[in-house]
Amino acid sequence: MFNIENSIVQKIDLDNLNKRFIKLFIKRDDLIDENVSGNKWRKLHYNVEHAIQLKTEGILTFGGAFSNHLLATAAACHKIGIKSIGIVRGEELTIDSNETLKKCALLEMKLVFISRDRYAFKNEKSFQEELSYEYPNFHIVPEGGSNYYGLIGCQKILLETPNDYKYIFVAQGTTTTSAGILLSLSEESKLCVVPVLKGFDSIAEMKNLYIQSGIEATYANELLNRVEVLTDYHFGGYGKYTSQLLDFMEQFFKQTKIPLDPIYTGKVLFALFDWIEKENIRNCSILFVHTGGIQGGKMIAKKEGRTYC
Repeated sequence: MFNIENSIVQKIDLDNLNKRFIKLFIKRDDLIDENVSGNKWRKLHYNVEHAIQLKTEGILTFGGAFSNHLLATAAACHKIGIKSIGIVRGEELTIDSNETLKKCALLEMKLVFISRDRYAFKNEKSFQEELSYEYPNFHIVPEGGSNYYGLIGCQKILLETPNDYKYIFVAQGTTTTSAGILLSLSEESKLCVVPVLKGFDSIAEMKNLYIQSGIEATYANELLNRVEVLTDYHFGGYGKYTSQLLDFMEQFFKQTKIPLDPIYTGKVLFALFDWIEKENIRNCSILFVHTGGIQGGKMIAKKEGRTYC
């Protein structure tokens, strides 16, 4: 459906890494597709297959006004030839509110705008039952693709690499990508997660997803012992960023020509380089999983007059 062979493993050659004998590699999931890039296709792949196998009309999912997940779902369903419905947070919004929603509409996604108060109950059984009654022949996918199918899709990311790195770095929103990566982590590796939400309990959220997906709590705890959480790089919370972060991203883009976004990937790389300095990391190999998000990053770059993508 989408060519994951586009997701190469790219080595980054920088002086400040070379002097520490650090080999940094980037898993370029951002190259999978313009709209369905990064972890978006990973989390949608098996959800789409499940929807097709059940012979549903399509997929119903959730997101905010600038949701990369909504756009990815719209694009994937449009390409495959099934319908898509997006439940959007914010009843004041319309399909013309921003470029993301316009693209979703152009890709024939039906957008349903609801209040923020009602949206807060999106995962409640009663609300899910309402949606199932109103849209009886749709596969319902949680916000961000955070379910068993998304988890298994993300498990494949490391299996497309040598999987022999000492550290793997990844951004964390719903924890689906990081939890999937952890399932395929080699015994010699450690997973470093960078939550982009302020006050986010990474370990508890990852464990909850595992248990919901049928993984026993004892095994989940064993897995989670190999996770290091870098909590101080959210830059104020989800969707927040600073000039310091944007400056870093511009410098990295100038050196490597690799685009980032200030919501997820920029924060992870900033954390990675800061962690190397603070912990005096030397003589090892590190993999950064590029989870996409470039379409949102471009909108912010245009707004801020920046050139990091």
